Amino acid sequence: MDKKVVTFGEVMMRLSTPGNLRFLQAHSFDVIYGGGECNVAVALANLGVPVDFVTRLPANDLGDACVNFIRQFDVGVTNIVRGGERLGIYFLETGAAQRASKVVYDRANSSLSTVEPRMIDWERILQDASWFHWTGITPAVSQGAALVCLEAVKKAKEMKITVSSDLNYRSKLWKWGKPAGEVMAELVAHCDVAIGNEEDAHKVFGITAPHTDITRAEVSAENYRQVCEKLQEKFPSLKTIMITLRGSLSASHNTWAGTLWHNNEFYTSPTYDVYPIVDRVGGGDSSAAGLIYGLLNFGGDMQRTLNFAVAAACLKHSILGDFNLVSLSEVEKLMAGDASGRVSR
Repeated sequence: MDKKVVTFGEVMMRLSTPGNLRFLQAHSFDVIYGGGECNVAVALANLGVPVDFVTRLPANDLGDACVNFIRQFDVGVTNIVRGGERLGIYFLETGAAQRASKVVYDRANSSLSTVEPRMIDWERILQDASWFHWTGITPAVSQGAALVCLEAVKKAKEMKITVSSDLNYRSKLWKWGKPAGEVMAELVAHCDVAIGNEEDAHKVFGITAPHTDITRAEVSAENYRQVCEKLQEKFPSLKTIMITLRGSLSASHNTWAGTLWHNNEFYTSPTYDVYPIVDRVGGGDSSAAGLIYGLLNFGGDMQRTLNFAVAAACLKHSILGDFNLVSLSEVEKLMAGDASGRVSR
């Protein structure tokens, strides 16, 4: 068996309004589970990659339900630590047309937010891993989570394991004291691969693409070459940087593309017109999983790797829930140009 990928972060209960109901209209909520690094783990497992997800969950029935939900997708859950008071929750109101989606977090004092250094045995967990992945959501949750994430990336580098990070800036989470840029800089300094959307580098590190307006879907790929170069200049350890490019025409209609910088070479992907969107949550995580899969399996073919990551994430927009439940053959079919959506018989 190939060496596994390990991801670390918070998984939450997702309570979403049925259909496109507003919070004010809802009399019930649909329950699933999701979270950035868990979404990456499930997407990789669906592509056949051995993967373990590490988090901290309460030792109660809701924690058990969450573990069982993740386990069904063939993700390793044996290294999930149990403890703390509660499972984090987020509420989702899915937008449509010109009405944007909304997220309300209820994750204060969650099990992951109260994690502390030395609660997780990273040396044991990473002993048979080839890759470690985290996102900027995790250190935003709490100082303890940031310190544990730092423990993990330092141990991974000591063990010569590839480390990737999705910058994933969440303004509603960075409340515990230190600014995002300061905390993230120390963590990203240990990374080989960085991933972000069209805004993350600006909001975390103040690095902005010229002549860009995401509110008008003006996200030219070439403008992000400069962002990648400045990120690599700031963090010399970075060998590969991917930026996803979402043009938001409405809540139901986006364009989707990406760029990849690798060892001073710059690549751009095809652009997909995504309409209608079923669920965009987890789109960036899907592209991160696709990138990791390509870097592990495509023998250094960077254009194929980028195209795979973008196609995988494009398909995610058609799937309800946080997880990208697509197969390798489905991604390859879209990469080959079949975007017809015709029934497969």
